[in-house]
Amino acid sequence: MRIVYLHQYFNTPSMPGGTRSYEMARRLVSKGHEVNVITSSRDTNSCGTGWRVTRESGISVHWYPVPYSNSMGFSQRVRAFVQFALAAARRAGRMDCDLVFATSTPLTIALPAAFAARRRGVPMVFEVRDLWPELPVAIGALKNPVGIMLARMLERFAYRNARRVVALSPGMREGVIKAGYPARHVHVVPNSCDLDLFEHAADGGHRFRRTLDWLGDRPLVLYAGTLGAINGVGYLVEVAAAMREILPEARFLIVGEGREEQTVRSKARELGVLDETLFMMSAMPKDRMPEVLGAADVAVSLFIDLPEMWANSANKFFDALAAGRAVAINYGGWQAELLTCSGAGVVLPPNDARVAAERLAGLLGDRDSCREAGLKARQLGEERFSRNRLADELEAVLLEAASGSA
Repeated sequence: MRIVYLHQYFNTPSMPGGTRSYEMARRLVSKGHEVNVITSSRDTNSCGTGWRVTRESGISVHWYPVPYSNSMGFSQRVRAFVQFALAAARRAGRMDCDLVFATSTPLTIALPAAFAARRRGVPMVFEVRDLWPELPVAIGALKNPVGIMLARMLERFAYRNARRVVALSPGMREGVIKAGYPARHVHVVPNSCDLDLFEHAADGGHRFRRTLDWLGDRPLVLYAGTLGAINGVGYLVEVAAAMREILPEARFLIVGEGREEQTVRSKARELGVLDETLFMMSAMPKDRMPEVLGAADVAVSLFIDLPEMWANSANKFFDALAAGRAVAINYGGWQAELLTCSGAGVVLPPNDARVAAERLAGLLGDRDSCREAGLKARQLGEERFSRNRLADELEAVLLEAASGSA
């Protein structure tokens, strides 16, 4: 099967960020499919005005320069979305294929996907990674009634033009169905664990610890991800400040970049934890994450206190499972249920840093319990979220759509 795979923010393992599309695409190639990925080159210093093509593990990747960063304002992001959509439509519309597969965000990816599918006379499958426009509306990024109306129209357009929809969590599936899409055509294929990549995370973790004078054999809490407004990483700074009175030897490490980076840094300085018990590093490529996660005792996934975020399928959660680290989150929903039922970690209160610190200290202070939670995390990843198994499930959805099954 010839697949045109549209993802504006495609990453390879040598780049920071999630690699779901790369991992799924290379597995599709290994199964005999031909995959052309259409994506953007986001480096704000990049030159050139046209497309360049690279080969990545058998995938043909078509890169178009559209500068983008998490520090951009909402209107700047929208311009980047539209710019890429126009270029991607022209590129994809000229490609011979049997199926067009588009993954959000942004939701505007549906426009070039639908255009290409119609022009080539092939079906489209649409993957939902976040429920838009619910999230930008909930956080106040999208307030204009006309803008909200247009966003909802775009959402309905995406679903209406898709023969199948892939959702990354049960909550996202319910959101798609609520929007009027037939339940029988919505398939949950969650984010998954790169078990082979993280198999020797502990060994890399020991080496990583030796490079940090401030760490030694002290317990470490790690946040590795975007520092955006919706992530609320300032919460972890408050937890670190509270932890000084409870478990003073505990250390916190934030690895990442984003619009709120300076705000988080300033808050840490103000609370007296920056470069004392809390440290910050720039974002790292995915292929370095095994050593970083391997050094941690607990890995955290964070969001602001917003029920709309409970359906998330954050990469950092699944990387922590793959690395066999105890997991801590500060939100409810399906991941909270997984942790509670499996014993793979703890759920922290979103609005009480003191209680959160006490809960984390209880885990960090008992190395045997922490290690046991990590083993259960790895087991959960192996049994429920293996990338290989979930790639098989995604392939089945794509084949079903391409066959024209009702």
